[in-house]
This record gives sequence, structure tokens and C-alpha cells, in this order.
Amino acid sequence: MTAMAFLTSTHPTSWNVCSALYIFILLLPEAKAATLDDSTPQNGGGSQCGEYSNQLMENGMCRLVATLPQLDERRCPDMFRCTDEVSYWLHENEERKDQIVALKETISELQEELRNHRHRIKVLEMQSEEKIHLNISLEQRFHELEVHYAEATSLLHLQGTLILDLQNQLHNLTLLVDTVKRSPGCSINTVRPNPLLNTQESMHPDTHYVGNCPIDCASIYYNGIRRSGLYTVVPAQAGLPVEVYCDMDTDGGGWTVIQRRVDGSVSFDRSWRDYRDGFGDLHSEFWLGNNHIHDLSIQGDYSLRIDLEDWSIQHKHALYQSFRLVFVRESSRQTLQTSSLSCLLHNRSCVCSVEDEEHQYRLHVSGFSGTVQDSFSWYHDKQGFSTPDSGNICAEISHGGWWYNQCFYANLNGVYYRGGHYTPKGRGPLGPDGIVWYSWKDSDYYSMRKVSMMIRPRNFQSRLSP
Repeated sequence: MTAMAFLTSTHPTSWNVCSALYIFILLLPEAKAATLDDSTPQNGGGSQCGEYSNQLMENGMCRLVATLPQLDERRCPDMFRCTDEVSYWLHENEERKDQIVALKETISELQEELRNHRHRIKVLEMQSEEKIHLNISLEQRFHELEVHYAEATSLLHLQGTLILDLQNQLHNLTLLVDTVKRSPGCSINTVRPNPLLNTQESMHPDTHYVGNCPIDCASIYYNGIRRSGLYTVVPAQAGLPVEVYCDMDTDGGGWTVIQRRVDGSVSFDRSWRDYRDGFGDLHSEFWLGNNHIHDLSIQGDYSLRIDLEDWSIQHKHALYQSFRLVFVRESSRQTLQTSSLSCLLHNRSCVCSVEDEEHQYRLHVSGFSGTVQDSFSWYHDKQGFSTPDSGNICAEISHGGWWYNQCFYANLNGVYYRGGHYTPKGRGPLGPDGIVWYSWKDSDYYSMRKVSMMIRPRNFQSRLSP
């Protein structure tokens, strides 16, 4: 029977066993002279009782080889009495090695579990830190929101106070504007041209100057108001306020609009009184009134601009450097004769008469330029104004008020015909009665889609600082 064992010198149990064997072997007489080295195996024993050998390996293991005899009833030398003990220790060593391996595995598992626990703890710590940071951020944000809410509440309260104050100011201004419109309280001063007058005042030489009140839309423009709309002006001679529409966009602005046709919503077949005082809606179609046109145009040297648009949306204009509407008296006898002629032409049995109004508004217009051929000044200049009820046959035929000659080449207060073209068999069988500018189509039977007339001082300068 052969027994073999490897004992390591590094393990405490293996070292004790190997040491015991060495001590035991050194006591034998045969082993006194023998020494163990790192490479030479040591032999002992006889062939009857078996043989043994031991060797210390380079890796620190103790190698012991023993061969026991298979003889019955014979005992081996005393040195083999330790066989059972060696076997016991070898068995114990194996069990301890197994235990150590098991312990190593257990330790490894415990270390792995410890690492996992540490990782989980680290994750929990990080989560806790994140929650703490989040809580701090939320608290900080909540505090900031509270501060912002307080600021917003204060601003809202302040804004409400400002809005209320602005509403009160607007109400007061509205009342003030209404009061000014009813009674502007302007002072009228007659002055001569003075080289010391500023640029704005010198725009109207040889005119009446109205203190604190604009005399036309050009004055409003010079006061810094550059938006088109309704404004109140006080012509210098009349001294009474009149509401006008100011065009602040066309050709630099500053225009006072005296007539407009846009959609046929207002009938221009009106009486002398209507044309004298004005009618219509300043926002759409209107005639400003001969009295107002007269008061505005005699304040100085005014220009007239006429804008025309046909039914194909083509736009042209005529500009006249000089425009004035003069208030004159005509003999009532001439007026009655004209009225009688009108009655005879209409084959009426009537008593022809007119009002006691003997005044006429004579047109003075000249200095043409523009993008359309002139159909107005060359034929209508120095003509008096007539209406259908004034006894003028042309006014009756044309169903409108105008400066008729025999009868017209331009008639911007005629009947509004949609589509432009109309025929003599229409409303006016005696002749054309539309909104006519003859040179546009070289025809009396084409009615314009939109027209407007507006005036401003001849020496007006746009973009002049107030």
C-alpha cells in the first residue's frame, strides 16, 4: 500500500504535519546522517516493512511516499506507527482545505454581497442627495415664486391704479375735446407778413392768423399730427370751427378734403342750401359745403388736387396750382331768366322761382399738371356754382351741383353709375349725368368709380418740424 501526501509550508496545518514527520524521521538511526534538500528525495525502511521517502518541493510542498508491507501478523517498525496519525492528519488537512475552499467561496460571496450592499448604499446616498438637492431647489423655487408673486401683485395693483388714472384722464380729455369742438375759444388776430415770423407762420402770407387753433389740415400737419382722420379747424375769416377730413398720406399730406365719392352711398342730387352748408359723411362720401370751401380757400394761395379712379382700378390725378372759391352777387333777373328757360325746355306749366339767395360761388382754378388730361380748368374756370333747384338747366340735367358751363367736360358730383358705362337712355335722357371726366375715355357716358377733391397751401412743405 502506498500513501502519498503533499504538504505546503505556507499553510499552518500542513507545516505542523511535515514538521512532525521530519522530527520523527530525524530520531531514526538511519536518518541521522541523512539531510533533506530541495531536490534529493530521502529513502528509508527495508523491503520487509516497506519503504518510505520524503522530499521538499520547490513550491513549498512536502512530499511523503510510504510503501507498507502486506505481511500478516508482522508489525512494521516503530516509524510506521505514526501512519495512522499521518493519515488522520492528512485527512484532517483535506477536510480543512475543503473548509478553507468553502470559506473562501463564502468569503467571496460575502464580499460580492458586501460590494452590492455598498453599491446600493451608494445609490441610496446619491438618491438621497438628489432628493435633498431637489427639495432645496423646490424650496428655493417656491421662495422665488413667492417673491415673484408678491412683485406681480404689486405691479398688478400699480397697473390697475395707472389704468384707472388713464381712464380718468381720457374721460377728462374727451370732455375737453367736446368742449373745444363746441367752443374752441380761439382768438383771431389780423397780422401783416413779418420777416420775423417762424417758418410755420409764414406758410400763409397775407392771411388771418388764428391763435391756438389750426386754420386747415396743413396747420395740423405742422403741429406734428401726421395721421389721416377727422379734425376740427377754424378758418381765419369765419372764426367758427368746422370739422374736416385731413389726408396726411397723399403726396406728403396736409390736404383738406372738400369732396369725395367712393361707393354711391350718398345722393348728390341736392339743393342749393345743402351744397352751401355741406352734406354726407366725412368718413365716406360728402361735400364739405361751399361756405366752408370759400372760407378755407381765401385764407391764402391754395392748390387743388383731384384724384380719379376708374372701374379697372386705374388711378390718375390732376393738380392745379391755384384754386379759390369766390363769393359774389349775381342779379336776380338773370337767375329768373335762366329758371324760366329751364321750365320751357321741360315743357312744364309752372311758376319758375328761386330762393332769395342771390349769391354765387365763382370758381378760380388754373396751373394744371398731373397724370391725366385736363377736363376741368380750361372749361369751368370762372363759372358760378349751380344746383338743380337754382334754375340752371345743366344742373337739372346732370342731377347735381357743379360749376357748369355749357354744360360740362368734368362733373364730379353727378349720378353714381356702377360699372362705369351708362347710356343716354338711362336716368338722364336729356344728356350725360354721371361722374364724368371727359378726357379719361373721351366720353361723357363713362362714370368714375372713385373721385376726391382736396386743397392745401401752395407753398406747403412736408416733413417740416412743428
